[in-house]
Amino acid sequence: MALAGIDALRVLGHFRRSDDQIRRRYLAENHVLNDIRSDVYVSGTYVRDYLLEPEPQRAEIYRANLEQVRKHMEASLASYGSQVAPAEFEHYTALRTELAGYWRILAPIFHWDAVERRHSGYSFLRDQVFPRRQNMLQLAGRIAELNEQQLDAGNQQVVSLLVSFQTRLLLTLMAALALGLSLALFTMRKILSLEGQARLQYREVAEARTELKELSARLVQAQEEERRSLSRELHDEVGQALSAVLIELHNLSSGLATRSEDQSRRHVETIKGLVEGTVRIVRNMALLLRPSMLDDLGLIPALKWQARECSKSTSMDVTVVTELDSDELPDDYKTCIYRVVQEALHNSARHSHATSVRISVQEVQHRLLLSIRDNGQGFDVRHTKGLGLLGIQERVTRLGGIFHVHSQPGLGTTLSMELPVSKDVSQGNVKENLGENGSARIRETDSHPVG
Repeated sequence: MALAGIDALRVLGHFRRSDDQIRRRYLAENHVLNDIRSDVYVSGTYVRDYLLEPEPQRAEIYRANLEQVRKHMEASLASYGSQVAPAEFEHYTALRTELAGYWRILAPIFHWDAVERRHSGYSFLRDQVFPRRQNMLQLAGRIAELNEQQLDAGNQQVVSLLVSFQTRLLLTLMAALALGLSLALFTMRKILSLEGQARLQYREVAEARTELKELSARLVQAQEEERRSLSRELHDEVGQALSAVLIELHNLSSGLATRSEDQSRRHVETIKGLVEGTVRIVRNMALLLRPSMLDDLGLIPALKWQARECSKSTSMDVTVVTELDSDELPDDYKTCIYRVVQEALHNSARHSHATSVRISVQEVQHRLLLSIRDNGQGFDVRHTKGLGLLGIQERVTRLGGIFHVHSQPGLGTTLSMELPVSKDVSQGNVKENLGENGSARIRETDSHPVG
């Protein structure tokens, strides 16, 4: 629109200048032609008065006035010639020739005396002056007509310029309208796209809040179940074992005076066995809560011990393959990997009914890769998402890692986890290796996570 306005102002300025120029030219040429015609009429009057005047003094006055008219006519003719158009030049030349012949014919009369003027003046006016004057007036009329034609041509040029301006302005306005409509459509499409994205993000946030609430409730439930299980273990295993120890100690103390040495020794051995079993139960419970070898020996021995214990307690064949440059990892990394493996083995034994599990830990290009693959029955991740997966997800998220799940019904399950490893991580500084906003990315391939 700004370009259209600038172009309109430019064209209107040109239109105004052209119209003013044509009008001034026409007025100037018309004024000069009127002066020439007037001079021709006046000159004829002065010639007539000069030839018919009997008094010499008054005749001389007419002759002087006739000279002034001639000078004025020549000046007007020269002014007209300086601005004559090419189309009028031929008529201008003819008019100039006629005027020159007119004054050439009048030249002898200025030397006549009163007698010659009285005898020859009338015939000279009739035969020479009046015909010449009529021809000059007709020629001046043709020039005036040509001047009017030039004016009409100039007006047509101005009209053509105005029509061209109107057409260009119309095209410019149509282009501006088309551009505005295109911009409006693009803007509406972009706004609708952004609105869709905002709606999708809002839905994701709402779903995340719902999942968070469910996760919180399930975590509380899991905590209560863990406490209930621990309480049951303590009551059923440790409590009963200690109660049996107390009973045996009571029996031993009450029968020391009457029993033989062999009977007392058997009671002591029984008590010893009960105490050893209780210690073993407490040690297993402590190892399940936090294996001491993870702190004492490192990650790899703890994983191999966990694999052996799982193989003993289940029918699965668990193997551990490691390709680590160094086992000097932060406690957060060790705990995360250990708990992920523990949860995966628990799910494989409890849900997938697998017979073989392969655990791989390796370091590739400053990344720590963990892969757990079983040959169980698998499941559909889109409809199954257990608390174990959510727990793994939270652990990996806290360390800024990436979590993959591959599973299909009947084709087993593969868990893979990727954690960033750098010099800061090897020194225990985990926070600087978190992703942007401290969150992990979870990828579900083939639509299957572990439950």
